[in-house]
Amino acid sequence: MLRVRPIHYTSRMDQWEGLLSALGMVRTVDDGDWQEFDAGSGRLALHRVAAGAAGADAGAGAGIVLDGKTDFGVEVGDLAEFARRTNLAGAEDGTTPAELVSARHGDTCRITGEDGFGFFADKAAHGAQCADADPALAVVEVWFTPDAASAAQTLRNMGARLRPAPDDDETADFTAKNGGVLMVRPASGAARTGLGFEYTGDLAGLRDRLAAAGHRVSLTEEAFGRTLHVANPDAADLPGNPNGGMLWISQKPEGA
Repeated sequence: MLRVRPIHYTSRMDQWEGLLSALGMVRTVDDGDWQEFDAGSGRLALHRVAAGAAGADAGAGAGIVLDGKTDFGVEVGDLAEFARRTNLAGAEDGTTPAELVSARHGDTCRITGEDGFGFFADKAAHGAQCADADPALAVVEVWFTPDAASAAQTLRNMGARLRPAPDDDETADFTAKNGGVLMVRPASGAARTGLGFEYTGDLAGLRDRLAAAGHRVSLTEEAFGRTLHVANPDAADLPGNPNGGMLWISQKPEGA
């Protein structure tokens, strides 16, 4: 199995819970400082940290600001089998990106891209997607990298399914078998993570639903489609947080 499940660190758990609930996500794990929310496709974990907390993550050393940060991540069924298959696929292009390790949160599989970007594939705590979540909503995580081609190949080696794209450029979109969307986007500087959502339903209706729940939201028409921008719950206290002031919810591309 393969499911998208980024981890977002925040000191504003209540505000995030309110936003995710308004989006139609359902909390399926509540372990105090660790909570998981299911969308119709994909899952998002929230990890409570102290305001302004710093620490380390899968892709960087100690000292980075965690509060307001998102880690790229996926869930799998069997760690050893996932690592074996990923490395077997990677051997064809001379890479073995998967390594079974013991991290602070337990046994896991660390994936390291050719650009040095690292993230974890964790064993899923529960396999089934919550049937009560909005089926039109999908969790999206983005791998921004100066080496888009190798990042895309790493996702292929993991079993992600390439999704047809209208443009033949360096961008690449993938779906995970068990839910969620993974995107690769070319970017300068150090590789990093982005968080967003896709929606297959009526974006105007979702905008109205979010606004009625008290969230600041706007709908824009862009060259590649319609996008909702909703205020990031971390933005009020963390004006420089890595996700910026707004989160995006894009219309799912036709035929994708």
